[in-house]
Amino acid sequence: MITLSVNNEFSRLRKVILGIGDDFGGCPDIEGAYDPRSKEHILANTFPVESDINSELTELVNVFKKYQVDIFRPKNLKNCNQIFARDVGFVIEDQFFVSNMIKNRSLEIIGLESILSQIEISSINYLPDNIFIEGGDVVVSDNYLFVGFSNDTEFNQFQVSRTNRNAIDYLSAKFPNKKVIGFELNKSDTSSLQSCLHLDCCFQPLGLGHILIHEDGFKFKNDLKIINDIFGKQNTININKQEMSNMFANIFSIDKNIVISEKKFQRTNTFLLEKGYVVEQVKFSEISKMGGLFRCATLPLMRDYE
Repeated sequence: MITLSVNNEFSRLRKVILGIGDDFGGCPDIEGAYDPRSKEHILANTFPVESDINSELTELVNVFKKYQVDIFRPKNLKNCNQIFARDVGFVIEDQFFVSNMIKNRSLEIIGLESILSQIEISSINYLPDNIFIEGGDVVVSDNYLFVGFSNDTEFNQFQVSRTNRNAIDYLSAKFPNKKVIGFELNKSDTSSLQSCLHLDCCFQPLGLGHILIHEDGFKFKNDLKIINDIFGKQNTININKQEMSNMFANIFSIDKNIVISEKKFQRTNTFLLEKGYVVEQVKFSEISKMGGLFRCATLPLMRDYE
């Protein structure tokens, strides 16, 4: 059986689900795309091809192997994009939550059935019909749970709104020992520069006390004060709109001082190196064209408990 343990974003990673690129369905038509970055690359005729996607995922596999991380992969489903495993489910403490996803992605959970069969049934949670959460909107930070969400009007208005207000109360009830803090995010179905698809596109805590943040992704400036009070303004690494669109915040931690980042993120990578991080630089620029990067492609199952 698989033991679940996720209490933050950066303790030593032991087990992870990594998405696959096989038979992902190729370039969709514009009506079949459900995020603005994908739409932009469809229109520009620069949408990624399967061979490049799998090449980038193999680079990531090699990094995980270097650090002796156990890797689980979804079962391949024909003509189904299974790259972004994070959104299909998420783990908090010793509980696995199966996401309520948009209709376009509802089949992806089938690919995880063999993995879920290795988890105690009592640790698997299926969300009520009125609770919508995708894993990219849930950031675990020890005593805190940060949740990106949209208000009721915008949840019904925007295709990129994936987590609703009900999620805050639901997670608060599930984890009374944690402080659950919801952040409303700015959304757009047409511009990747104006839209934070998930919280992890504009906010990422790191193991040595720093955070990556795109401040304009947050709808209310008071939320930035809350973040600064928790982490310290001096520990923030600010990214601009173009960097947010390119997924600079969506890096992934293997350990407190070890992060995986895109090779092209030179400014951020230099900063991280200067702050004492080991930066494993992996090419993921083709996958980023679909609106996700390293955190989106990974679903941690077990990190060391500290």
